[in-house]
Amino acid sequence: MRKGTIFSQTMKIRFHHILLVTILLSWLGAHAAVRPFASSRIHGVVTDSVTGEPVEFATVFLIGTGRGELTDEKGRFDIHTNLSFDSVEVSAMGYNTRRWGVIPQSDVMFSPMISPIGVSLGEVVVKPKKEKYSKRNNPAVDMMRRIRRDRDLHSPLEKENYNYRKHEAISWAYNEFQTGDSLHPSALVKQFPFLRGYVDTSEVTGKPIVNLIKRDKISDFYRRTVPSTSEKEVVLGLRNAGIDGFLDEESMQRFYEDVMREIDIYANDVTVLQNRFVSPLSAIAPDFYKFYLTDTITIDSLRCAELTFVPRNPLNKGFTGRLYVDINDSTRFINRVLLHVPRDINLNFIDAIYVTQDFARAPDSTRIKTRDDMVVEARLVPGTPSIYVRRTTDYSDHNFEPATDPSIFERLGRDITVTDVYNREDAFWTDFSSDTSDATARVDSMVMQMKRVPLYYWSEKILKILIGGYISTGSKSKFDYGPVLSTVSYNDLEGLRLRAGGMTTANLLRRLFLQGYGAYGFKDRKWKYNGVLEYSFNDKKYHRSEFPIHSLRLSHLYDVDKLGQHYLFTSPDNGILSISRISDKLITYHRVSALEYTLELRNNFSTKLKLQHERQEASRYIGFTDGYGNRHSHYNMSSATVELRFAPGEKFYQQPGGARKCINFDAPVFTLSHTVAPRGILGNRYTYNVTEASFQKRFWLSAFGAIDAKIKGGHVWSSVPFPNLLIPNANLSYTLQPESFTCLNPMEFINDSYVQWGMTYWANGVIFNYIPLLKKLKLRESIMFNGIFGHLSRRNDPSLHPELFGFPAEANVQRMRSNLPYMEAAFGVDNILNLFRVDYVWRLTYRNNPGACKGGIRFALHISL
Repeated sequence: MRKGTIFSQTMKIRFHHILLVTILLSWLGAHAAVRPFASSRIHGVVTDSVTGEPVEFATVFLIGTGRGELTDEKGRFDIHTNLSFDSVEVSAMGYNTRRWGVIPQSDVMFSPMISPIGVSLGEVVVKPKKEKYSKRNNPAVDMMRRIRRDRDLHSPLEKENYNYRKHEAISWAYNEFQTGDSLHPSALVKQFPFLRGYVDTSEVTGKPIVNLIKRDKISDFYRRTVPSTSEKEVVLGLRNAGIDGFLDEESMQRFYEDVMREIDIYANDVTVLQNRFVSPLSAIAPDFYKFYLTDTITIDSLRCAELTFVPRNPLNKGFTGRLYVDINDSTRFINRVLLHVPRDINLNFIDAIYVTQDFARAPDSTRIKTRDDMVVEARLVPGTPSIYVRRTTDYSDHNFEPATDPSIFERLGRDITVTDVYNREDAFWTDFSSDTSDATARVDSMVMQMKRVPLYYWSEKILKILIGGYISTGSKSKFDYGPVLSTVSYNDLEGLRLRAGGMTTANLLRRLFLQGYGAYGFKDRKWKYNGVLEYSFNDKKYHRSEFPIHSLRLSHLYDVDKLGQHYLFTSPDNGILSISRISDKLITYHRVSALEYTLELRNNFSTKLKLQHERQEASRYIGFTDGYGNRHSHYNMSSATVELRFAPGEKFYQQPGGARKCINFDAPVFTLSHTVAPRGILGNRYTYNVTEASFQKRFWLSAFGAIDAKIKGGHVWSSVPFPNLLIPNANLSYTLQPESFTCLNPMEFINDSYVQWGMTYWANGVIFNYIPLLKKLKLRESIMFNGIFGHLSRRNDPSLHPELFGFPAEANVQRMRSNLPYMEAAFGVDNILNLFRVDYVWRLTYRNNPGACKGGIRFALHISL
C-alpha cells in the first residue's frame, strides 16, 4: 500500500529488449527488402498418388543441403536455401520413398505424389489409405512412454557429483543479407558499403548473414546432491562485441541466456524464448502430440529408430520433430533430438526455430549432452529484413568426481564470476574454445565503422534513451539527464508540471553518486525538488543501482503526494498517466528526509534499513482537521523501517534510474517489512506501527498458459492519521497498471488491515486457436481478477477518536463490509497487431458507491512472443 521502493520497482518483460534491438536492425535495413534476395525457394503440397489426399508430416529433403522439413497437416512445405542442390527426396510412413531431380530457381512450385505401400512396424501395419490416428496400440506412443519411464536410469543428475565445462556462444545476425551488384547495390549497402566485407553463410540455413552481435562464455559447472542438492556455475571468461554495446553489459548477458535457455527434453515443459512448450516427453504428450515411427537411420555407428512427433493442433505451443533412439538399448537411449515449430504456431515475429541436441554415453552408460544448438529466425513485420539468432553450447570434460574446490558450494548465489572475467587474453579463448575464428573481432571492427555513419549513430542514441530513460552527456558521460518521460506532466493541484533532473555516473566517481530533480507547477506556483547522495561500498561500472547494491543513501524530497495513487511500477509524474477518467484533488505536499542502508546478497536476499522523517503538509484541497475543529497545516512522522526481500533465481535487467525489469518469470518473490514511529520522538504526535508482507509468482499451466499471482497483506497496530493508513491503489488512467484497481476511486476505502490479491491468466489462445478468424489473427485471451478484503478498526475511526484527523469530505470514504471484499474482473484480447492488449474491466462489488466507476475499456502496450 505504501510507495514502492527499489525492491518493489520490479517490472515484467517478455520480448521488449529483443524488440528494441531488432527495431534498430529493421530501421537501418528497411529499404533493403525492396528487392527480394535471389535465393532458392521450393514449395508445394505432397499428395497420395492413389487418393489425391495431402500427406501430412512427410519429410521433404533437399539432397546436398542438409535442409528439410515436415509437411503440415495439409501436406504443405516451404523451404528456402542458398545452398546448391539437384534433387528432392520425399518420404513418409506407409509410402515409398522417392527422389526427383529439380533445377534450383528463385521460386520452384513442386507438388510431388508418393505411392502408398503396406509397411510393417512392430505390431502395426500401415495400410494404403488415409490415416486414422490412434494413440492406443501405437508402438510409437509406447516407445515415447518407455523413454519417459526410464529417463532417470542414465541421467547424470542422479549421480552424487556431476561436473563439466561449457562453452556457450550467442550470435545475432542480419539474415538473408542482400548486397545487390556493383551497378545496383542494395539500399543498406549504399548506407554501409563496408558491410560487403562482413558477409558470412549460416551453417544451418545456408543463407547469407552479417553478424551484428557476438557473445561467448566459458564456464565450469558443478553439481552435488550430498549433503543437499546444490549447483554452481563458475564463469571463467566472457567476451562480447556488437550493436548492443550501449546496453548494460551484465543485464544483457542474463537476458540472452534466459531467452535462449538450454532445453531439457526430459522435462514436462520446455522454455523457449520465454514461452512454455509442451515437451514431447511430457506426461500429457500422448494427448498433445501425434507420434509415428518413421524410419531407422545410423548415427555415429548406432542404429536408431526415428520417432517423429507433431502437435495435434499446430497453433498450440508444441514442436514438430524427431527423437533418434538406440534400437539395441532396452531403456531407449536418445542419441539425438531435432525440434522445430509448426508453421502456423501462435508465436509473434518468429519465422522458424531449429533445435539440435546430441547425446553420448559415458563409460558407465550415463547420458551426457555434448552439444545443444538453437537457431531462431525472426521478423518484426512481413517484408522487412529478418534476424538470425543462434545459440550453440558445447559440453566437455564430463566427470562424476567431487569438486576440486568444495568451498564453492558455500558461496552465495548459483553463478560465481571470477575476477577480470571480461579481460581475458586471446590465448585464453584459444585454449578453452574450439572456435578459433575471428568472429568477435570482425563484429567489433564492423560496429566501429557503423558508428561513423550518422544514421546509425543517432539511431543508437534514440534507442538508448527509449530503453534507459536517460540522456548521456558524452561518450564517457559523467552526468545523465532524465528520466525524459517525466519532463512534462499534469495534475489537478499543480496544473502543468515541468521537471528536469539527472544523476552522476561512475565515470565521475565510482562509489559516490548524486541524483536529483527540480519541478515547477504552473497552477500552484511552487517548486518541488529531490536530492540524493549515495555512497556505495563496492565499485560501480556506470550507475549506482547496479547489482548487488551495498550502499548508504541520504535523500531529501519536497513534492506532491497523491493519496491512494502510489504507482509501484512507474514514476508518479509520468506524462502518460496525466490522461485520467476523473479529476483528482486528493493531493497533499510532503517533505521527506531519509537515511537508508541497503545490502543485496548474491542469492537475491536483500535487506534495507531506513530512518525517515516525513512532514505531511495540507494543500488547498486536502486539510488536516481534527475532531475538535482544529486545523493543522502539517504533521510530522519520524520512523524506522526494516525491509526484507528474497527472490531465489530471479534475473532482471537493470535500468540506470534504479528500476529493474524482470527477465525470467519463474522466480518466487517474498517481501516483509515493518515500520515503527514512537510517539513523542522528533515531533511525532502519533505512534505508528505497520507490518506488510507479500508473495508473488508465475504458475505455468503447460499447454494452457500461465497465471501471474500476487497476494499481500498488512496491518496497522496503532492509531494514526489517515494518510498513514492502508489505502488501496486506485488507477485513474486508461492504461492497465499492476497492483492497482482500475475501477476504484482514490481513498474510496481506507483500512488499517487488508489482504489483497491479483491474478492474471494468460491463456495463449487456448480458446481462440480453435476459432478460424481469431486464430488467423493470432489473438490471445487474458483474464484478470483482483480484489481486497479490508477493515478499519475502531481505534482508527475519526468519528470515535477526535484526536485523529477527519477523512476529507471530497474523498467520499466508504466502509468496507467484513463479509464483502472489493473485487473487479476483466476479460482481455491480447496480441492485437502483436503489440496491444485491450481489456474490459467490470467492478463486481460496491457498484452503488458514490461516483463509482462500474466498468470500462483499458489499454496496455504488451509485446511478447
